[in-house]
Amino acid sequence: MTMEYKGYTAGPIDFDPDDGTFSGVVLGLKDVIHFEGTNAAELRASFEGGIDDYLAWCQERDKAPERPYSGNFLLRMTPDLHRRIAIAAAQAGKSLNAFVTEALERRAG
Repeated sequence: MTMEYKGYTAGPIDFDPDDGTFSGVVLGLKDVIHFEGTNAAELRASFEGGIDDYLAWCQERDKAPERPYSGNFLLRMTPDLHRRIAIAAAQAGKSLNAFVTEALERRAG
């Protein structure tokens, strides 16, 4: 299960049977935003409140909030795979970036 709010995503959600609480963290950040609740409504409120508090904290300090995903990432592969992908992209009349992005979109759904 994941939750989204203001471009931030949380998950997976864990359950602690000893405390009877659900908890999670916001994904994709160096900063840790943890939240918890004893039911779905409390969990959602804690998640959203954590994001709101983080954004307010950043604003108070004139600091740009960390965004979980920039749209850029470095991909390492063998030189042979790189060559094969580049050739396939050229044969399809696409840039390497467009070719790989389309393949990833198909796979990720």
